[in-house]
Amino acid sequence: MKRLTGVILLMVIASQVTLAEEQRSLPVDDNQLVFEVYKQLIETNTTHSVGDNTLAAQRMAAWLSAAGFADEDVFIGGPKERKGNLVARLHGTGERKPLILLAHLDVVEAKRSDWSMDPFTLHETDGYYYGRGTLDDKAQAAIWTASMIRMMRDDHVPDRDIILALTADEEGGGSNGVYWLLENHPQLIGGAFALNEGGFGLLQNGTHLANNIQTAEKIFQSYTVTATNPGGHSSIPRRDNAIYELAEALIRIREYEFPVMINDVMKLGFSRLADITPGQLGDDLRAIVQPTPDPDALQRLGKIPYINALLRTTAVATMLDGGHARNALPQSASAEVNVRMMPGTDPEEVLDALVTAIDNPDIKVVHNGGGLPSDPSPLTDEILNAVEAATEELWPGVPVIPTMVTGATDGAKMRNAGIPTYGVSGLFVDRNDIRAHGRDERILVTSFYEGYAFMYSLVLKLSS
Repeated sequence: MKRLTGVILLMVIASQVTLAEEQRSLPVDDNQLVFEVYKQLIETNTTHSVGDNTLAAQRMAAWLSAAGFADEDVFIGGPKERKGNLVARLHGTGERKPLILLAHLDVVEAKRSDWSMDPFTLHETDGYYYGRGTLDDKAQAAIWTASMIRMMRDDHVPDRDIILALTADEEGGGSNGVYWLLENHPQLIGGAFALNEGGFGLLQNGTHLANNIQTAEKIFQSYTVTATNPGGHSSIPRRDNAIYELAEALIRIREYEFPVMINDVMKLGFSRLADITPGQLGDDLRAIVQPTPDPDALQRLGKIPYINALLRTTAVATMLDGGHARNALPQSASAEVNVRMMPGTDPEEVLDALVTAIDNPDIKVVHNGGGLPSDPSPLTDEILNAVEAATEELWPGVPVIPTMVTGATDGAKMRNAGIPTYGVSGLFVDRNDIRAHGRDERILVTSFYEGYAFMYSLVLKLSS
């Protein structure tokens, strides 16, 4: 396996050299620079099925080479030919440990028939950039790349090395991206902390509400719930039917509520969210961060799906399989239950909770595995003060709200490797129209360039 990996790496490096020899002209205008990088990324298909993450990494390496990065400071590699990762280093004085700028190059699938336009062409329409990855996560990848180029061009010497890491397979959860780098080349991406996706700004009716900073994320786990039965002919029904028993088990899972878990960072986040939320909702948010949370407030907030997902571990049935013939009683019926665990939760405790909720010894529940649990990153003054200062420069009066994402990012892998990771981007999106992974993914043009200004300012503040 090591020999095969080495062969693939040599192929990747050879291709990289060829591409790096392309003559690139760096635009003088900073916004034009980030636009050209962004456009090239969007128009490089990096889906799992047919895309080429390595090609995207090579193209970013060519930009860095044109800016003056030495060959030895730009690495491209991965265990599969189309799953290359890029790591580049801007050398600083070494007074502090490195800062890592992390983003993923791969995107979820996008069928042309599902979209109103070609998803792999960057379109500008009605004040938006459209295309697969315009929000998740090629905006941040392009901004980090352009920021590295600007710092090199402007002879910025930071007080710490700045490491750019553009990875593969974040969307598929595979082992070809951050996992592979951490296992095979940990010296390339070791540092004090990383800035990553996962934190967005919130817009409502064009108003900037808050700039989020993500310090934790829920981790997915998969469980199979199965009911079995001797079966028989459908002309002679029985009350003990595997499908009915499975349905009853799933209803009990639906009605079960995992315990509320609110850590100190989320208390701060809920408190700041309450300050910009009027009416009963704001009052309820304030009530749950008290030493003894108000149970009535918790009950009302638990009915709001997004807030409920921030309060507790959740479990939901996502796939069904049952029966073997139209004219036969089912001998088995099963469902896949997707669990999103709060940080600090044990998957075996979740298994016990599901078994208890179902309360039927004839129903079998099996844990299929999932992501590795990840503890939250500490919200230090260094990080919070820098994010607040950069936010105030661009959007005076807009609060910074610590949060947890209910999905998953590469941040969990980094945290488990001992590298605190924070999701922050300054990319503002309408809180009611977030199209990541969806049809006609888009981002406001103004939000893209504001996010660029924010992220560049933040990097300077954290490296000076």
